[in-house]
Amino acid sequence: MGGYGALMAKIEKPSAVRHIDAIIELSDGIMVARGDLGVELDPEQVPPLQKRLVEAARKTGKPVVVATQMLESMIERPTPTRAEVSDVANAVYDGADAVMLSAETAVGDWPVEAVTIMDRIAGQVEGDATYLERIHIAETPPDATTADALALSCARIADTLPIEGIIVFTGSGSTARRVARERPGVPMLVLTPSVQTARRVALLWGAHAVTTKDIGSFEGMIAKGKRMALRHGFGGAGSRLIALAGVPFGTPGSTNLIHVVTLSGTELKAPAK
Repeated sequence: MGGYGALMAKIEKPSAVRHIDAIIELSDGIMVARGDLGVELDPEQVPPLQKRLVEAARKTGKPVVVATQMLESMIERPTPTRAEVSDVANAVYDGADAVMLSAETAVGDWPVEAVTIMDRIAGQVEGDATYLERIHIAETPPDATTADALALSCARIADTLPIEGIIVFTGSGSTARRVARERPGVPMLVLTPSVQTARRVALLWGAHAVTTKDIGSFEGMIAKGKRMALRHGFGGAGSRLIALAGVPFGTPGSTNLIHVVTLSGTELKAPAK
């Protein structure tokens, strides 16, 4: 594809399940197509398989989407069944990066309502006091790299201090994927000069991607991170955030810097750059 696209593997065959590790390695992400899997397999086999596929993708730090027949009854009805609500909630509890509607919004009579109820379900689950504990049942051990160690540290710091969010500066998106793999308890503001990278990392768990001009210094990074955090609702005056980046700036794979910053609330008065 010459770098112009990313490959998401739609898992719908038993043969794909048997080779899932190799498929994940060659893909940029996977989609758990429960409808197709339910045709190829006995239906009772699909729920545990969904959890296995989500966990396999999470271990690599690649995004995983749970899809098909999530709110199927909303193709024709304005409200879902209680079983469908539980189905969506379970995918969120599993730690999937995204949940996806298909016919509900493509040809359904209630597309806006379907999106709204899915958002409400996800919000309710994420507000559950046991949510973070449940999504960390799946172990995602970091590789022995500086970038992985710092991503893990971000999550630990967010658990220890009153942190509002994590600011990630990235060109390729790899640092954002590493942070998302740890499923920190706060959202992630991803700042990148690449529109393509911003579009791809928007799929990641907890990520809000923003395109911005590249930076050339540590001071510039901190100033821009604070400004963008205020502009996009990541806290206010007195809020603390974690900044993660690599020096020298603009060098892929150089993530080696972690810094805790405090917002003063005056950063937006600075000239935009």
